[in-house]
Amino acid sequence: MPHRLAAQERRRQAALLLGLSAAVVVSLAFSEYLTRTALGVAAFWPANALLAAGLITLTGSRGLSLTIVFVVFHLIVDLLVGDSPVRALLYTAVDTGEALAIWGLCQRFWRGAPRIRTMRSLALLPAVTTPVAAIVALLVAWVLHLVDGEPLVRGLTDWFLRCALGMAVALPATLVLIDAEHRRSFHRPWPEQLMLLFAVFAVTLLCAHPASGAPPFLIFPIALATAYRLGARGAAMASVIVAVVTLPIAMSGASPRFNAILGPVAQARTIQVFITVLFYTSLAAGLALAQQDRLKRLLLRREQLTRAARSRALAATEAKTEFLATMSHEIRTPLNSVLGFAQLLATRQDLPPDVRRQVNLIDSAGAALLTVVNDILDFSRVETGQIELLPQPTSAAALLRDTVAIMAPEARAKGLSLDVEIIDPVDALHDLDADRLRQVLINLLNNAVKFTEEGRIDARLIVEPGDVEDRLRFEIIDTGVGIDLDKQSLLFQRFSQADSSVSRLHGGAGLGLAICRALVEVMGGRIGADSVPGRGSCFWVELSAPTAEPIVVPERPKASAPGAAKVLIVDDHPVNLEIGEALLTLVGCEVDVAENGKQAVEKATSGRYDVILMDIHMPQMDGLQATRAIKALRGEAGKVPIIAMSADALPRQVERCYAAGMVDHIAKPIQRDVLYAKVERWMNHGRGAETASL
Repeated sequence: MPHRLAAQERRRQAALLLGLSAAVVVSLAFSEYLTRTALGVAAFWPANALLAAGLITLTGSRGLSLTIVFVVFHLIVDLLVGDSPVRALLYTAVDTGEALAIWGLCQRFWRGAPRIRTMRSLALLPAVTTPVAAIVALLVAWVLHLVDGEPLVRGLTDWFLRCALGMAVALPATLVLIDAEHRRSFHRPWPEQLMLLFAVFAVTLLCAHPASGAPPFLIFPIALATAYRLGARGAAMASVIVAVVTLPIAMSGASPRFNAILGPVAQARTIQVFITVLFYTSLAAGLALAQQDRLKRLLLRREQLTRAARSRALAATEAKTEFLATMSHEIRTPLNSVLGFAQLLATRQDLPPDVRRQVNLIDSAGAALLTVVNDILDFSRVETGQIELLPQPTSAAALLRDTVAIMAPEARAKGLSLDVEIIDPVDALHDLDADRLRQVLINLLNNAVKFTEEGRIDARLIVEPGDVEDRLRFEIIDTGVGIDLDKQSLLFQRFSQADSSVSRLHGGAGLGLAICRALVEVMGGRIGADSVPGRGSCFWVELSAPTAEPIVVPERPKASAPGAAKVLIVDDHPVNLEIGEALLTLVGCEVDVAENGKQAVEKATSGRYDVILMDIHMPQMDGLQATRAIKALRGEAGKVPIIAMSADALPRQVERCYAAGMVDHIAKPIQRDVLYAKVERWMNHGRGAETASL
């Protein structure tokens, strides 16, 4: 690849040398033969600018080759037009020196070729070249004045305009035509380019021709149109065409449009000003359009990069979700056995005290691990924006008391006092999501118990009435270890803990408080902490909530015991079948089992069940396919409530279960109370529907 690029650059440099050499020869002949005024000075001299552009852009010995071509043909043309050998040598030396001076200044100011891409760079280049042209003009005029007695002021003016115009127009135009950036911009079909350039030629010829009455300003619209369609290169080419057409006609005196009546001097000045104004007007328009084109391409590129980055982010999120789903499933499946058998052992009455204690320790450790897994899933839901609030009339005081009652056994086990203080002058219900708020309070109370070895924990609710909404402030105050000031900023960040050292006393994934903050922010509130190391901490939650009227719920008939249910458990894992069957048999359920989805469909067709507990990942036919097949059965067999009982617990996995026709979801590891409650609910739901149909 580098060799190919080097070869390509060599070919480009060779083509550039050939093109500039031809342009130098043609421009020398054009200027001397077609634009010389009666005073013997060319009105337009682009050869110096072409040599300077070549010295700036050519590498190696190519610049020297172009200089030799310039010197040789400069002498030849000067001699052919009648200049003496001394004058030919003087003009050649001065012009070569001017080009070298411009090359040196560009190397100093731009470290290479100036890039004519903005209005600033277009204005800066003549600011550098014009003083050089003035110095060259002064030198030539002074020499001619001393040698031949020519008027100093007139010679200075003619030579200055000759050199300055050539550098001010030809040098920027050449650099624009060479610049690869301008070549890549404004890609137009060749027919359109040729048509526009021919239109410039035709309009210019029409305006300059002596038989035409068209005014010269008509050249401006077509030149600007060319710049609009072809960019800066189009403006440069249009200006060159205008100069090539107008100069010979105007300088010959054939055209009355450029002050020919006022004499050759006025005519030369007019044509020089006209070409300069036209060039800078059209090139300025072309550069402005090129800048817009670059910005559009930059925005397009950034948009493409943004889309690519978004695709990568989505892929990373998808990979993370898949990883969480896999790890959750792989952790929950063995944990189901640990907690399931621990719960079964705990129900036995023949266990010695030490064995019962060990079983309870297994159950506690498994519950702690389950809490970590659930925290990870909750955080995943928060990150993906899948947390939806379900506000309903709630007593904040009753909610706090109930939450404290849940945590009271753990506090008592550590010898801690756990008290509740309510300051509620409103004493009304508020529109709150009780489940999410309870989750936050349990997490805060759990941390308080975990990090307090002795003393007390106070749970406080302060309600401040408002005009539209009341302000609720929950405070969990402990006398625990406290938190250092420099660690308090880490409290609500994910996967961070105030004590992350290898000797820390308390475990955890560092997600609980991050989840609390996310939930509180979803509820439109604030959460924070105030702590003094060694004296304790106060975690607080502030919410604004309107008061609400209680919802009157019609009294439902008392549910029958789950023991009256006939349940089909579908799972390919024998241990899971054993645990589920044992737990349900304890409460008197009639249990049947199936080892895969195919067996489940067969048994559902031939049997009569109140509830089906369905695993998802199974051989032959998975749980989703089996659910769809059972729901497609005719009669009562297709109406049996199917509850997912799976280690797939991520939100989108649960949604997949509902989409397949399942009515509920029980996440593994199975919690006995949750299992009983779900079976009882859907057993009564099915029987209620059956009674209604009768």
